[in-house]
Amino acid sequence: MNLSSFTRSVVRRNHAIIAPDGYINSNVPGWTGCTVNVIINEQMGARLCQTIVTLRPDGKLEGRTEASQIFFYVVEGAVRATAGGESRQLTQGQFVYVPAGQEYGFHGPTEGTQLLTFHKVYEPLAGHAAPGVVWGEKDDSKAPIYMNDEALRIQELLPNELGFDMAVNIFTYDRGGHLPMVETHIMEHGLLYLAGQAIYVLDKEWYHVQKGDSIWMAPYCQQWATSVGKEPSVYIYYKNVNRFPTVV
Repeated sequence: MNLSSFTRSVVRRNHAIIAPDGYINSNVPGWTGCTVNVIINEQMGARLCQTIVTLRPDGKLEGRTEASQIFFYVVEGAVRATAGGESRQLTQGQFVYVPAGQEYGFHGPTEGTQLLTFHKVYEPLAGHAAPGVVWGEKDDSKAPIYMNDEALRIQELLPNELGFDMAVNIFTYDRGGHLPMVETHIMEHGLLYLAGQAIYVLDKEWYHVQKGDSIWMAPYCQQWATSVGKEPSVYIYYKNVNRFPTVV
């Protein structure tokens, strides 16, 4: 018998592990025929929002980005996406980035299609044009070795250009792969595990994580990870980039 009082989810002042066993559904205007789970949000101290949306065959997402840009990634299934005057069929591993001030729509999903979203308020940079819509996909051939370690590979999904103030990457750890140092940095992270299992160390606390788990890391939350199990561990993650650190 499963104990309803047990969960792997943890919420701390500078990090969180959110496992699917504790999801509570939310309603988002314009997003219908779907289940919306808000995983990370400013209410916990974050400066990004991360959601997971599970669509039924009649599900649809319609809206317009205002101050925030949104990155949509297909975790499972398929759906027709429209943004920037263009429409494409997206399947597992494909994505569309919608900048601030753009209309978007998602229609005709297969049963159980799941979308991951990252939202961030866009910060303009003088002398650099705001980004346009970006379409793309996970492609291991575009994931170079990280820090000379063949067990680690990172694919950058968004252009590495100063007009962008957010990055979204896919990090793959082969069996035995681990970060070469304990990272301590200004960037904030939101991430979702797409495959495998790992040990993640956050602020000197050790956590066993697996496919379907999400993690929030505040700026300067110390972090280290290693792959465990019989298959590579893979996660997709957000970070804020390319803006001068200021005091608000």
